[in-house]
Amino acid sequence: MDYISGTNRSQTELFPESIDDYIGENNSVRVIDAFINSLDMVELGFEHSILAETGRPPYNPRDLLKLYVYGYMNRIRSSRRLETETKRNLELMWLLCRLSPDHKTIARFRSENAKALKNVFRSFVQLCDKLELYGKELEALDGSKFKAVNSKERNFTTEKLQKRIAMIDEKIGKYLNEMDAADREEGESEKEKSIVEIREIIDGLNKRKDRYQSYANELEKAGETQKSLTDPDSRLMKANGKMDVCYNVQTVVDSKHKLIVEFEVTNHPEDSNQISPMSAMAQDILGTKDLTVTVDAGYNSVQDIVFSIENGVTVHAAETNFDVCVPTTLPEFIITKHREGKNVYYPDRNIVLCPMGKVLYPGFYHKTKKKGIYQNSKTCKVCACKCTKEKRGRRYEVPMKEENFTKVCDDSNLQVKQIRVKADKSIVRQRKSIVEHPFGTLKRNMDAGYCLTKRIPKVRGEFSLAFLAYNLKRVINILGGAKLASVCME
Repeated sequence: MDYISGTNRSQTELFPESIDDYIGENNSVRVIDAFINSLDMVELGFEHSILAETGRPPYNPRDLLKLYVYGYMNRIRSSRRLETETKRNLELMWLLCRLSPDHKTIARFRSENAKALKNVFRSFVQLCDKLELYGKELEALDGSKFKAVNSKERNFTTEKLQKRIAMIDEKIGKYLNEMDAADREEGESEKEKSIVEIREIIDGLNKRKDRYQSYANELEKAGETQKSLTDPDSRLMKANGKMDVCYNVQTVVDSKHKLIVEFEVTNHPEDSNQISPMSAMAQDILGTKDLTVTVDAGYNSVQDIVFSIENGVTVHAAETNFDVCVPTTLPEFIITKHREGKNVYYPDRNIVLCPMGKVLYPGFYHKTKKKGIYQNSKTCKVCACKCTKEKRGRRYEVPMKEENFTKVCDDSNLQVKQIRVKADKSIVRQRKSIVEHPFGTLKRNMDAGYCLTKRIPKVRGEFSLAFLAYNLKRVINILGGAKLASVCME
């Protein structure tokens, strides 16, 4: 008995004449090729999709898009690694007709076409919708943190800056004391050398202090609490039990085949107030008004849930059980302001509607401020929103003359409907199996758990490629590569 052995390297063999013979009919590169060839690159907004009359010929954006989609489907996201693969990977040789762009051209394509890449993602979602791969019965919303191109050392919070400034002041004080001691104890030549060295150190500390102080002034002026130097849009947030500089990526996933419907890249550390904007985008791309969404307790913002309900979204959030009042037949400006989360003064009835749809009645007139004060302490005590810590409840001030402020208010015709918001536990339990699956696949299987680009628009383009690759792999598993390719070519 002997080991299994290969053929002799010197043996002459006749390979197939066509490279196409190496690519099977179900190979994913045939799907990539068919789908991207079906796209209107001009309509999607790609750079160089319209050729200039003069100048050096550019690469076709279709070819570069094919390269990136293949890369993200096969754990190759780096532009340098993609360049290497074009010279040795048989599938890429077939896909790109043996083109081999340099890594700078590859990287520039992703950077310059961030918006167009999001349009490509949405185009594939619409294709999946036509194929009835979205059930539209239940959508799950969740967010996950992805490491940004910014270290913690180059991220500064207000508290961190204050601590560093205080630490520098303390060090400067110590060095000044050392200078005084050097004046008293050392010899003339040694003293001069020591004092010069200490002054250089103090000058360096003062420069660093001035830099930190300028960061603190910028934050105060902008009303922000953080500043990142490498990627200004990234923020320090809790990820996997520790603090890191990240982006919070939100996704809406359909329950039928675990396909991603929509996503958004944010720099908000928390998930609250994301239900209404994300569900609105999902409604738009799926072409449906009625949507059932399940979320975890991190999204449990009463106001956000109310706005979602008003837009036709049924929300099942963990640990929700409260009553809300929703305006129905009020004037449009009242309803609009209410949905924006603002108090609205209704002069015809001399009342104020709070963002939860509750009525605030005329309380008293403040002569110094020359404002009418509206409140409803009884209702605020039992309201689920808890938007104020005032014992007397939420108060709203309306500028007016004293003679115009009356205690008379007619809200008898005020038409609001009371809604009971209570989560269905059986639906909430399905959330993990629906929405956690894409994030796990993306981070572990596709090696896309961190960002390669900076600033939100470019990061959004990067995740457009990642989520497009995820959806493509899912649909190939569902339908088969040959069938999907034929559908794209129709």
